[in-house]
Parts: sequence; structure tokens; C-alpha cells
Amino acid sequence: MKFLNVARKTILLLSFCSFAFAAAAQETWNETNAKEWLDKKEWKGGLKPDVFTSVDKVVFAQQYHKNKAAWDKAFAFLRDSDLTKIKPGKYPVDGNNVYAMVTEAPSKEFDASAWESHRKYIDLHYIIKGQETIGMAPVSKSTVTKPYNETTDAANYNAQGQYFVATPATFYLFFPQDAHRPNIKVAGYDVVRKVVVKIRYIE
Repeated sequence: MKFLNVARKTILLLSFCSFAFAAAAQETWNETNAKEWLDKKEWKGGLKPDVFTSVDKVVFAQQYHKNKAAWDKAFAFLRDSDLTKIKPGKYPVDGNNVYAMVTEAPSKEFDASAWESHRKYIDLHYIIKGQETIGMAPVSKSTVTKPYNETTDAANYNAQGQYFVATPATFYLFFPQDAHRPNIKVAGYDVVRKVVVKIRYIE
């Protein structure tokens, strides 16, 4: 009887170690397995717009799996809300982990826009109606013009980056290492309806 109890405990311990090893292995992301995960699109949960092609796939996979429940709620908010009719304002999605800000306002002339980054939250930008230009540059190659402010969770920069025309077909993700320059006017689109979803960044 004592032998059987020891055997059971040993089997349970080995099973637990195997599970823990598998979980740890799954959290090791690289360009290959992150792309495979991204391309399966199971993470979308039925969400129609696609993430932009230049997204950092490895960081996205890491952050999603570190905080899956919060990301699933963020995508569910985008999928299930009538974003064309929802009133502008701030919407709690998952306590301090996720919240959304809906705006309907004129975009800015290029010189009135600014580069920014955040540390506490990941930005998800989605154009509901209209178009705007968004810039993106590495924080590591940007020059700080306004140091990080913990209260506003923002820093500002001078940077040289790539620019994308954002439409309702695509959403954009900006992680702490991504300086971004949103809200730039596209000719013919004076007022743009958009949502920015803030998702807690996990170290």
C-alpha cells in the first residue's frame, strides 16, 4: 500500500513537471512560432479587422499569452460593440487592465501631430469610420523632447519613421518600444471616428 502511494505521488509529480515544462516552452516565442500563432487567427475570436502587417509578432504573442483574458475582452469589445453608433467617451472593459476611448473629431495637420509612447499600456488604434495617417518609429532611435510622465503614461519625441494610412480594415498595436504619431489628416477625411483601446502591458 505504501509503495502504491509513493508511485501515485511520483506519477503526479512527473505529470506536473511535464505540464510546467510544456507551459514554459509555450511562452518561448520567436519569429517562426509567433507568425504561426498570428496566422491561425484564433486570437481574434471572430473579430473582422486584421492587425497591421508590420506588428511585432513576437511581442504581440508574448503579451497576449501573459494576459489572455484581458486581450480576449478587448477584442470582444471591438467585435460586439456597435462602434458606428456608440457615443464618444471612455468605456471600462476590464477594470484597470483594459479600457477604451471612442472619439469622433477632426484629424490634425501634420505639424500639429506628435510622436509619443507609453509604458503602462499598449495602444490599440482602430479607425471606425474615415481614414487617418499614423507614424511608427522605434523608441530606441527617437530623441526625447518631453520625458516620460508617469501620470499621463506618455513621453514625446522627435523621430523618423514609417507612415501608414489607417482604415477600418486594420487595427494597429503600439507597444512600449514603439513611438507612434497618430491622428494625422488624410485629404478628404475631415472628421474621423476611432477607438483607442488601452491594454495593460505585462513585464
